[in-house]
Amino acid sequence: MLARLHDPIVAIATAPGRGAVGIVRVSGKDIAPVMAALCGKRLLPRHATYLPFRDAHGGIIDQGLAIHFPAPHSFTGEDVLELQAHGGPVVLQLLLARCLEAGWHVGLRVAQPGEFTERAFLNDKIDLAQAEAIADLIDASTETAARSAARSMSGEFSQAVNALLEKLIHLRMLVEATLDFPEEDIDFLQKADARGQLVSLQQTLHVVMQRSGQGAILREGIKVVIAGQPNAGKSSLLNALAGAELAIVTPIAGTTRDKVMQLIQLDGVPLHVVDTAGLRDAGDGLQDIDEVEKIGIERAWTEIQSADAVLFLHDLSRQSAINYIANDVRIAGLLAQKLPPKIPIIDVWNKSDLADAPALAKTTDGIAMSAKTGAGLQDLRQRLLQVVGWQSAPEGVYMARARHVQALQGVDGQLARASAQLGAAQPALDLLAEDLRQAQLHLSEITGQFTSDDLLGEIFSRFCIGK
Repeated sequence: MLARLHDPIVAIATAPGRGAVGIVRVSGKDIAPVMAALCGKRLLPRHATYLPFRDAHGGIIDQGLAIHFPAPHSFTGEDVLELQAHGGPVVLQLLLARCLEAGWHVGLRVAQPGEFTERAFLNDKIDLAQAEAIADLIDASTETAARSAARSMSGEFSQAVNALLEKLIHLRMLVEATLDFPEEDIDFLQKADARGQLVSLQQTLHVVMQRSGQGAILREGIKVVIAGQPNAGKSSLLNALAGAELAIVTPIAGTTRDKVMQLIQLDGVPLHVVDTAGLRDAGDGLQDIDEVEKIGIERAWTEIQSADAVLFLHDLSRQSAINYIANDVRIAGLLAQKLPPKIPIIDVWNKSDLADAPALAKTTDGIAMSAKTGAGLQDLRQRLLQVVGWQSAPEGVYMARARHVQALQGVDGQLARASAQLGAAQPALDLLAEDLRQAQLHLSEITGQFTSDDLLGEIFSRFCIGK
């Protein structure tokens, strides 16, 4: 990704397909020949000019708007030319080919995925967190996610990280001063209230961690797997949560043979809900299981083990059936055995509309509901958000990625070690200084002040071409 950074680049910047408007974007030095060839004249900076776009023989490809953004006042920090034409794929391909033809002698080439945004980052127009927020805004699947991504793109997340960096650098300066001038009987740390500064830094960090953690949930979504015995109502629950008839529902055991996944949203949080095959084996006292259903059950366990939360569905209408109860106990044991403790399991007691009083008495440790009538469905939604750590989205939530959360956790760990050093009777100042230095490196990774070329390549390669 970092090769040939000085080449001028061009790409279609709008999504494939037909539309009212399509954009071809050119960026780099020496793009004046492209401008002259397509537009026939120099353009006023940052003014939209309506004109014909011409081919090599002077013929008209299309008519539209051309805008020239001279460096450094552009998205990429380089000279940028945007051609806004009609959004037919043939028209845009003709414009792209004409740009490459007109700019071949200056090295114009088709942009790689994310290269325009990468150049904006490398030319200090945006930092790395803002660059990632651009992709997150494009990919946002809910309104809440889009608004959080927009806040990060505008720099709110970066400002919070930079404020932490300033405090951390100031604290490092005090520690380094103590190390550099040991002969001076001056306790810089005590006079400057280093401990108080560190506590304040940790408190601010925890606020940023909480907001970015919520943002990570918004970006990644939550994978919720519905598990349970056949005919417990798993497919009906998926349909109820989605508000649509997505999965086939019949009284026949084993109707669902493979996973059925649907993306829904709760309070703006993307939820990837997976309906799975009913969990049973040949010893359940039911009909023999065929090969297709066995594969479906194996896939069900695979989905369960990769879940963020599991809805263990119980059938209240069968609470007097000995075999059914025994199988529920067996499945509960397998869930406890196969899932790590951090994965929440919510007991959902379905078919409350068919249950008698003794059966309903069993539901005190879970959610009683009816997928058929919708009773208890809202309670289930709220419990889901609660167990995965989501809180009602405050305005300050930043869109964040797993790497941001991991970096902040790394800072938290380093500051905890630094706090332990400061609290010691004889602090090891060299170790304290190193803890603070490592904390600063973790923070700098978020905004890209300190990062590897491999990481940049991984991040920008996931962008679409033209962005």
